[in-house]
Amino acid sequence: MTGLAFVDAPVPVRSDIAEAHRLTWDRLARPGCWWSGAERVAIARAIRTAPTCALCLERKQALSPLAVEGVHDAEGVLPEAAVEVVHQVVNDPGRLSRTWFEKVLASGLGEERYVETLGLVVAVVSVDAFCRGLGVPPHPLPEPLPGEPSRYRPPGARADVGWVSMIPVGAARGAEADLYPGPRAANVIRAMSLVPDAVRSLQELSAAHYVPVEKVADPRAGRALGRAEMELLAGRVSALNECFY
Repeated sequence: MTGLAFVDAPVPVRSDIAEAHRLTWDRLARPGCWWSGAERVAIARAIRTAPTCALCLERKQALSPLAVEGVHDAEGVLPEAAVEVVHQVVNDPGRLSRTWFEKVLASGLGEERYVETLGLVVAVVSVDAFCRGLGVPPHPLPEPLPGEPSRYRPPGARADVGWVSMIPVGAARGAEADLYPGPRAANVIRAMSLVPDAVRSLQELSAAHYVPVEKVADPRAGRALGRAEMELLAGRVSALNECFY
């Protein structure tokens, strides 16, 4: 594989998938709303090293992850709370709790940086899983670009059905008018709307890896596989991953 072109992949890879990965890596390198480019790339490195963390392996065996104290295996570049979010979400997402969430926010991370971190986990895990499924090496992480985070909080975001503030469908206006392509939006989309670019990245990857967000509810939407075949595979993978959602 050269760059993000998949030239060494054992099977052909559609150009829109390679382009979606390129756009994701481009976003990853740039300053976000609440993390700098260097911090965002450091989060990506933490995502990749999290599965071998000794503390996480011990927590997985415990009745509750909160019962095991310790320090994660990490570079020390990021705040401890950010590392905790990355490692817990990557390694044990089925046991996230409101108590854990409130403890993380109380450490000073803030819900905005929490959501941006989640968006990066979703993006990097999705791209890396695609490469792993093909049997090719993961894309090299990009060099971070300079600049400061925008610290932009969407004016329409407010407390809603989740743990974090989000933009209701009817309040997605102005700069956020593109976030929800229809009169409805799934909670998994809305949950990241406090950081609009996290939603946009998810939509780009969904359109390439799965189906466009606006076609999720369409049972006829498919690709080389029919929609029923896609959902059968998705359901089986979700079961194997113990997806609580």
